[in-house]
Amino acid sequence: MSGDARKTAESLSYLTGFGNEHASEAVPGALPEGRNSPQRAPLGLYAEQLSGTAFTEPRAHNRRSWLYRVRPSAAHPAFTRTGNGAIRTAPFTETVPDPNRLRWNPLPEPPAGTDFLAGLWTLGGNGDATQRTGMAVHLYHANASMDRVFSDADGELLIVPERGGLLLHTEFGRLHVEPAHVALIPRGVRFRVELLDTAPDGGRSPSARGYVCENYGAPFQLPDLGPIGANGLANARDFRAPVAAYEEVEGPVEVVNKFCGNLWTATYDHSPLDVVAWHGNHVPYVYDLRRFNVIGTISYDHPDPSIFTVLTSPSDTPGLAGVDFVVFAPRWLVGEDTFRPPYFHRNVMSEYMGLIEGAYDAKAEGFVPGGGSLHNMMSAHGPDRETFDRASAAELRPQRVDDGLAFMFETRWPVTLAPQAAGAGHLQQRYDDVWQGLERHFRAL
Repeated sequence: MSGDARKTAESLSYLTGFGNEHASEAVPGALPEGRNSPQRAPLGLYAEQLSGTAFTEPRAHNRRSWLYRVRPSAAHPAFTRTGNGAIRTAPFTETVPDPNRLRWNPLPEPPAGTDFLAGLWTLGGNGDATQRTGMAVHLYHANASMDRVFSDADGELLIVPERGGLLLHTEFGRLHVEPAHVALIPRGVRFRVELLDTAPDGGRSPSARGYVCENYGAPFQLPDLGPIGANGLANARDFRAPVAAYEEVEGPVEVVNKFCGNLWTATYDHSPLDVVAWHGNHVPYVYDLRRFNVIGTISYDHPDPSIFTVLTSPSDTPGLAGVDFVVFAPRWLVGEDTFRPPYFHRNVMSEYMGLIEGAYDAKAEGFVPGGGSLHNMMSAHGPDRETFDRASAAELRPQRVDDGLAFMFETRWPVTLAPQAAGAGHLQQRYDDVWQGLERHFRAL
């Protein structure tokens, strides 16, 4: 997409403080003083509210932003249906929930000219997008920047890059996100994705690969800390929103809207990324996972993975998340007389795990960056045989774990696969073998 894009400062220089009210303007005087919607908005702009929650939700949960834009969003032609590509949406009814442990290799290389939207591939999910419950797991593999604009009315998008940097052009400004970062695009916010990095094989074409959690439910928020106290885990001040920037583009621009599971398209006569100023708390943001303040044991036993929660989407049951986003960040292990890798367990929650870089300390091989595993509720899992043998015999000195970065989407409901994931060529057929050979060691006294 060509056109003039203006800004007042570099992207990511604007510090949000998570979930609070914030403001930015690309042109001095574009934000009105004292009124959200004055009779005449400054500089001939249009005032428009974008609501991510119902008007009457409690103040602490309410998400909305006021946008001051060159043209109102209402100025667009009719949308028409277009193909969904490899995107699927809850309810997932074409297959049944699978209790087996499953693992996939990375997505194969896409055809030339595949942008972020065309490169989205749905693994599965739960809930019902039309009822605003549940989530979906997507992966993406792209080799072209977008020259169209996308928005998702079904949910917010948590983007987890694994390969290649992205420049997200949003209605609120630009966000630069790279591997070891995550970016969140709120429900209904329009954006396009520019690829920044070339392929790792040295080719000249850009390349990007990663994961996406589409959250249909309550917006992600920081988890309560409870007995941890006032500090720890993700710090609110490390979440950054963009500085206001706007595009002055006249001419045809394709805008794609995801609505109730289907893609709809319209051709605008201007770019909808024309917000000159904004204020509110329904905003996109980026977070550097390396800033996560890990809490762990300094005595014995391996803590539950909930201590690694970065963001949570709460449900109607306190402590039971629609989806948690968890990161296994660099940390020290110092537990005495402790099996230090993740323990064998069965969980009422369902876990999709991905790997951003390096290796995961509970897996010896087969779990690679760009790949992922799914352990649905109550499916038994834990360290493979090689990891168990090594950790059981290790000399327990203080150990720095910094050679990998893994994450997890953990959800209260089983994840039902899309048919394309259940029959994918990159689905590992012998994943169960990693637990073979765990021998009987029991000896009665």
